[in-house]
Amino acid sequence: MAVSLRVPEEMKKRIAKLARQQDLTPHGFMLDAIREKVEVEELRLAFHAEAERRLARMKKTGVGIPAEEVFEYLQKRAAGRKVTRPKPRKLR
Repeated sequence: MAVSLRVPEEMKKRIAKLARQQDLTPHGFMLDAIREKVEVEELRLAFHAEAERRLARMKKTGVGIPAEEVFEYLQKRAAGRKVTRPKPRKLR
């Protein structure tokens, strides 16, 4: 599929400079940038879809971990402390 983009002059200059620094053509640089953006968006959408599935399962079963316990666990992990992962349980 052929695509034509109108790229502002200032952006063309920036692309050319970055492409040279990476030993790429501007075309190759733009293809890499588009590929990277597509991959990131696919991952983001998959992440959100998984979150929606898990939320639906939690609502259906009533089993989960209270948010405050999750946040406390993550804060301790981020601080480098050893901590036991909270266990899911019936919330209703």
